[in-house]
Amino acid sequence: MTFVSDIINSLKKLFAKISTWVKNNPKKSAITFILVVFYYFSLPQTLFNDPYATVIESSDGELLAAKIARDGQWRFPAKDSVPDKFKKCLVYYEDEHFYQHFGFNPVAMFKAFQQNRRAGKVVRGGSTISQQVIRMSRKSKRTYFEKILEIILSTRLEFRHSKSEIIDLYAAHAPFGGNVVGLEMASWRYFGIHSHQLSWAESATLAVLPNAPSLIYPGKNQEKLREKRNALLLKLYQNNLMDKLTYELSIQEPLPQKPYNVPQIAPHLLQQIAKTNEGKRIRTTIDVSLQNRINQLSEYYYNQYKQNEVHNLAILVIDVKTRNIVGYVGNSPTNSDHDKDVDIITSPRSTGSILKPLLFADMLDNGELLPNTLIADIPTQISGYSPQNFNQTFDGAVPAQRALSRSLNIPAVLMLQQHGVANFYETLQKFKLKNINQYPDHYGLSLILGGAESNLWDLCRTYANLSATVNHYTRSRGKYRSGEFCELNYNADMPRDFGTESQQKNSLGAGSIYLTYEAMKEVNRPEGDEAWKFYDSSLEIAWKTGTSFGNRDAWAIGTNSRYVVGVWVGNASGEGRAALTGVDSAAPILFDIFSTLPKSRWFTKPMKDMETAEVCQQSGHLAKEDCPKVSQLIPKSKKKTQLCPYHKTIHLDSSQQFRVNSNCELVEKMVSKTWFVLPPVMEWYYKSGHADYQPLPPFRTDCQDSNQPVMDFIYPKAHSKVYLTKDFDSKIQPVIIKVAHTNRETRLFWYVDSEYKGTTRTFHDLPIEAKTGTHRITVIDESGNEISRKMEIVRE
Repeated sequence: MTFVSDIINSLKKLFAKISTWVKNNPKKSAITFILVVFYYFSLPQTLFNDPYATVIESSDGELLAAKIARDGQWRFPAKDSVPDKFKKCLVYYEDEHFYQHFGFNPVAMFKAFQQNRRAGKVVRGGSTISQQVIRMSRKSKRTYFEKILEIILSTRLEFRHSKSEIIDLYAAHAPFGGNVVGLEMASWRYFGIHSHQLSWAESATLAVLPNAPSLIYPGKNQEKLREKRNALLLKLYQNNLMDKLTYELSIQEPLPQKPYNVPQIAPHLLQQIAKTNEGKRIRTTIDVSLQNRINQLSEYYYNQYKQNEVHNLAILVIDVKTRNIVGYVGNSPTNSDHDKDVDIITSPRSTGSILKPLLFADMLDNGELLPNTLIADIPTQISGYSPQNFNQTFDGAVPAQRALSRSLNIPAVLMLQQHGVANFYETLQKFKLKNINQYPDHYGLSLILGGAESNLWDLCRTYANLSATVNHYTRSRGKYRSGEFCELNYNADMPRDFGTESQQKNSLGAGSIYLTYEAMKEVNRPEGDEAWKFYDSSLEIAWKTGTSFGNRDAWAIGTNSRYVVGVWVGNASGEGRAALTGVDSAAPILFDIFSTLPKSRWFTKPMKDMETAEVCQQSGHLAKEDCPKVSQLIPKSKKKTQLCPYHKTIHLDSSQQFRVNSNCELVEKMVSKTWFVLPPVMEWYYKSGHADYQPLPPFRTDCQDSNQPVMDFIYPKAHSKVYLTKDFDSKIQPVIIKVAHTNRETRLFWYVDSEYKGTTRTFHDLPIEAKTGTHRITVIDESGNEISRKMEIVRE
């Protein structure tokens, strides 16, 4: 207590003396106060306002790419610390008493003054590291007045910053020759490595450069640079900072020769990051070894495809768990004539068939179909819109998941018609496909066949979010996360938050997503990988291709439980090429990338969101009592889908060759059987590809059933307009009317407006020459069955 009391008393006496002096010397006190305030505020809060280069690094700190600063200088943002070797080299070369002085060294300044006076020119500066930081920040010329300011400001600098921070400022802003500024850039420019990887000799070379940056130019002043470097190395050795062997090896190291180029491993990602993070150093989520591999693949396939005048491609690889981007190729290594600087990953392009899995999953989730529900695949015209399958054929009826795996267009359009364009549009909005931004009526049914545009970023994000939904649902035993549908991330220092757990799904249920992926697994693989199922080492991937109208865009997107890979191939100009398709152009790249990635397991079944149901073996609908049944996993609570409409109980005579009814046969003599019956038009095409399909037996001659349709129009559709076309000689072509009949060999009699036009057998197609206007087509078979359709003929 006595010691504390003594201090307090001493302070009281000091303050009393100061108070007395201030009262007795008011002018001097005011001047002193002004000088103190001026001194305190003399140093700007921000010493350096120079623009920095934008720098991106891989997840483990490797330099990926850099964009030069706006003032044309290669000035990297400062790192957290300066390597110890460079610190020691800098201090022993520039300012040996750096850690002892308080901003300036009067002894060194006096010696420099004498030496310069004897030489008649400036041969030695005498400035401390702190003074040099001030001079670099002020960008001033060397005058005696500036020297006085440097001394004042350097002492103020020492008040504000620690010695280590002052060295950091020096290292970040010192000139290293040409437009190279700062230690980090100098390390890359002259040695091609990070500053923390510099050897003693390399550190010493860079330590002497700010004092004489002109020495670095290759082929000039090499001996002067070597003398300065070796002299510094000797001083370090003499001060026991390195052993003799290290010293001897260091002086033998060669000097830098040809400058290294800054790496450009991910130039298009750099472009994206620079839009919002210009002048910053960003540690990205990119895996540098994977990035180098996909760069090699990009170059390989570019060299292949440019032979067919296809010049651009893009690749995106996503880590499903984190939604981090681990690989990013925004464009092929083409030239400026073919838009090499365009980042295709974020560019809107026609989607082709790439949205079909999302429609399939949406309908599964809404209970509108089951995985193998039969979908019509017949000639179709809807309000003048006539979709066509890629191979220009028809299956009559095809299971939904097979229609997806084969990317059939007509079933997809009919599914969208059933589901509703507006409903599907709303689902796409939940996925935040920002380029699909017109009203649903703007797209119509073409939405599912490439009538809309999207980009690789949004599509890959959607599939990554869906994959993560399944993963978390199975891992958490039946829970979803509120923030599962989130944005992709490229910043390794950005924390990820996927929200809170609940029973509420975000958009699609895990069961519907899983069953969609199971269907996507069956997509036909590229040439050479068709037998993938027979190999234990094969990659299990849910994937889908897409080809836009005119062969302008080729897509392939695939996913397993760990990664999503997206590929686009085409021309940035929008120019199409006949051989450009998703399966032939984009898919090979996709599978090569998946072969490069660590092998991952297939998705675990989300059993809590699925249940077993009895499904009709032939139709894929929920089974009725009269259906051959199989057990199948379906999305939970989706037993509201339609019961099988195609299995019917029919009655046969005792020979089981003819159908009968109670009007012509005794009930006790009838044989009842369940029969798989498709509508006439579906049957017409279906039986050509299914030899086991058995058409209904005909009615016995003394029986008839007016309720059972036996024929129907294939073309034209009801309430449709038929457009007359011309051939190359400008001659108007006839209208081809098509009808399907359950009995292929029966004869059909054709009438137009009650005027007989002809008879057909087996192939029921009849060309009709008719004038524009409304006409009624009537067709009658040998049994007297009749169908009629009104059509309107117009000129194009």
